[in-house]
Amino acid sequence: MNMDMTNLIVYYAFIIIGELLIIMVLGHMLYKRRTPTSMIAWLLLMILLPYFAIFLYLIFGLRKRENRYKKEHIRLKNRNKSYHPKNPLNEVLTTHGIADISQNEHFELYTDSQRAYEQFMDCIENAKKFIFISTYIFVYDDLTKNILEALIKKAKEGVEIKILMDSLGSIGLYLFDSKLKPLEEAGVEIKFFMPIFEMPFRNYINLRNHRKIYIFDNKKVLSGGMNLSSEYLGANDDPSRWEDILFLVEGSSAELFFEIFASDWFYASQEKLSFEKDTVLSDGDTSVQIVPSGPDMSKDTLYEALLCAIYSAKKRIWIVTPYFVPDTSLVQALLIAKNKGVDVRLITPKESTHLIVDITRSSYMRELEEVGIEVALYDASVLHAKAILFDNTSAMLGSVNIDNRSLFLNYEVATFVYSGRVIKEIELWMNKLRLHSSTGLKHPSAPRRIVENFMRIIAPQL
Repeated sequence: MNMDMTNLIVYYAFIIIGELLIIMVLGHMLYKRRTPTSMIAWLLLMILLPYFAIFLYLIFGLRKRENRYKKEHIRLKNRNKSYHPKNPLNEVLTTHGIADISQNEHFELYTDSQRAYEQFMDCIENAKKFIFISTYIFVYDDLTKNILEALIKKAKEGVEIKILMDSLGSIGLYLFDSKLKPLEEAGVEIKFFMPIFEMPFRNYINLRNHRKIYIFDNKKVLSGGMNLSSEYLGANDDPSRWEDILFLVEGSSAELFFEIFASDWFYASQEKLSFEKDTVLSDGDTSVQIVPSGPDMSKDTLYEALLCAIYSAKKRIWIVTPYFVPDTSLVQALLIAKNKGVDVRLITPKESTHLIVDITRSSYMRELEEVGIEVALYDASVLHAKAILFDNTSAMLGSVNIDNRSLFLNYEVATFVYSGRVIKEIELWMNKLRLHSSTGLKHPSAPRRIVENFMRIIAPQL
């Protein structure tokens, strides 16, 4: 009898605690002014999986950090006057504290994995003082063995080397870090961003550092979408290698990339880095604007800038992205642009690396096709590049995908380039992608269409 009463008390206590947690979660969503779509998605999940959904919300539902373990906000300051005429995109960015457009001596775009690898190794070889590396994925393979050997050589020559990698993206090296011992013995400092099994109060497993920033002597910076593994880079041609972008910036923008790296490094190591004030950063003819995004920004600045650029476009919007799961505002902006006569095109892989994302994106792509927007499905290899052309005036490159995770959750960095030469190179590259793409989605069966449209409900959580 006593045992039955105890079980009954435990049962009701479990229900009451669960209900209180659900009420707390609902209160948190209302307090945070979540979008109706996001709230509906979480409410549906709580109905289907009432208690498990609470656990998922605590892991995946929190964005901007507000506790004492949060990463400090990045504030990029202007170092020189703007050389570029004011435009709506620049005004949105500078209003939110992003540094103004700056001129750079040199900008080089690499869409070929061999050339990108050669440039990466050349930057390592010619570094005299510093090599700072931040990447989401660092895989120990034949390609990175060469990179590690080059880094060890430079460290023994006295070059200061720091490597920051995301603990989830680089899970292999995080779990089996013995492979990094030769670097540490040579004096290379290595940190993992938000270690999965450490810092229990600091770590939000859903907020990952997706930035790719490679700094050499505070003068040259490589960035883009390429991580460090044989899937992205290589000394030899490999048809199966992923299609991606890396670019070199040499000039005043190097200091802004440094500030982003220094902020991430401080969060992981508590070590403050200072930019060498005596470093001479020359100006040139390539206008560039660096835009970090993520929980360390007080506002969703990049998202606002993206919407602004779409609405401001008059001639074309060409998008290359591996994952296309936009929110309602982005879809509407693209539809309106098309209805205004803007040439809107989407180039995305025929099959990405995530089946659920492929199913979810189909509904959005069909919506674009219905108004005449070209959807090109690239099938030559895995397409991992991220780039957007706006008219003939600007291009957005970097680590940002067109999905909820990149735009609202992960730590990202985008680079807006205002250069006719670079824009022309990106246009030629995009047209090459289209040559290896098919257009027109297959007509879905009724069950498939229902599943695709249902998946839009969970799209905000992907």
